[in-house]
Amino acid sequence: QVQPVESGGGLVQAGGSLRLSCAASGSMFSITAMGWYRQVPGKQRELVALSGESSTSYADSVKGRFTISRDNAKNTVYLQMNSLKPEDTADYYCYAGHLGRSYWGQGTQVTVSS
Repeated sequence: QVQPVESGGGLVQAGGSLRLSCAASGSMFSITAMGWYRQVPGKQRELVALSGESSTSYADSVKGRFTISRDNAKNTVYLQMNSLKPEDTADYYCYAGHLGRSYWGQGTQVTVSS
């Protein structure tokens, strides 16, 4: 059983930066894919950034502003968020995909004030 745990959310002014971290415990092996999704009330959860075995992908809305990185030895993923905008306000969820199953963290809130 893999359990992702997020940290690093908070309140920031527009133009500022935040760094999210997620450590996935419970696996003896390197997790196949890790990434970040976000969700605002009344909308579907959407992909922000995903780091696979050999590639990364980003939502168009965050390209050039957000950077995903991983420490495979620690099964940890980070999301550096720069030039934040009010529309980035959401609950951010860590995702871990491993052995055909999906695991989600509890979420961390990011609020960007204008």
